[in-house]
Amino acid sequence: MKIVLDAMGSDNYPTPDVAGAVQAAREWRDEIILVGREPLIREELSRFDLEGLNLNVVHAADVIEMDDDPAWAAREKKNSSMHVGMNLVKNGEADAFVSAGNTGGVLTVATLHTLRRIQGIKRPALAIVIPLPAGRFIALDIGANVECRPEFLLQFAMMGDVYARAVLGCANPRVALLSNGEEPSKGNSLLKETYKLLDTAPLNFIGNMEPKEIVAGQADVLIADGFSGNVFIKTMEATAKMLSGLILDEIKASPVTAIGGLLAKPAFGRVARRIDPFEVGGGPLLGVDGVVIIAHGRTNALGIKSAIGQARNAVQGDVVNTIRDGLADISKE
Repeated sequence: MKIVLDAMGSDNYPTPDVAGAVQAAREWRDEIILVGREPLIREELSRFDLEGLNLNVVHAADVIEMDDDPAWAAREKKNSSMHVGMNLVKNGEADAFVSAGNTGGVLTVATLHTLRRIQGIKRPALAIVIPLPAGRFIALDIGANVECRPEFLLQFAMMGDVYARAVLGCANPRVALLSNGEEPSKGNSLLKETYKLLDTAPLNFIGNMEPKEIVAGQADVLIADGFSGNVFIKTMEATAKMLSGLILDEIKASPVTAIGGLLAKPAFGRVARRIDPFEVGGGPLLGVDGVVIIAHGRTNALGIKSAIGQARNAVQGDVVNTIRDGLADISKE
């Protein structure tokens, strides 16, 4: 397998990007193609023992920075690491593209300048896999499409179903619609119309679902418009961070609890790993004609390695072709 990594993606590029690529190459022995400013990448690679690893570098002079306007940067920086990397996938020279860069930039370059959308897909959706005690679920859209129509959300559901089957190993994914109540009459006009479409689609649609049921593990695929999905995910992340901070403060509050905290430290470590976003690495951009994984901008080496792992799973699951076939099936309904 050949995975392209945007080595100019993360907030602190290329340090975590290169380190994560080295970790991935060591574990899976695939070819990792690092795209970006070659002198910077090679300087970072020189810090590692690369014997037996299949790491290659492709030069790209331009960088789409985090504060760049996505539309302008995608148009004006045609030799960016994103353009060069995704064109390798488009031309069949690589199997997947991974970036921790500007999310809007990745979306714009992918949909308008390189890979384009899968034929029939109205809007690509940004997804994320969330670990829970009861298992993992995939949520989409989490920010690519703030304004949506019911037919967009129907396609999001179909793509989420495909990903849950191919990558998460769900035989019959439970698909839920994020809402403010379980009844079909709940929600705004977008949710009500979407409910009707999902209820008759060839999916295991289990209805509307509130956040409390979602975090209890009662769904495998969560569907939302990009605005609501983004708020939901950020609220989950902020709540987890707040609770972790409160627990740590209370452990340090007295000698007795501090001793108890030391005894429970291994358990806290296991919990931290289970909710660590870098253990997941990033999320797929579903609906584009190629495997694209978007990692967190503030990622570390583990996050990059995990994102590459996500790309490998999506390629192995033949997600792009399965979405194409699934769309054809829905169109026949």
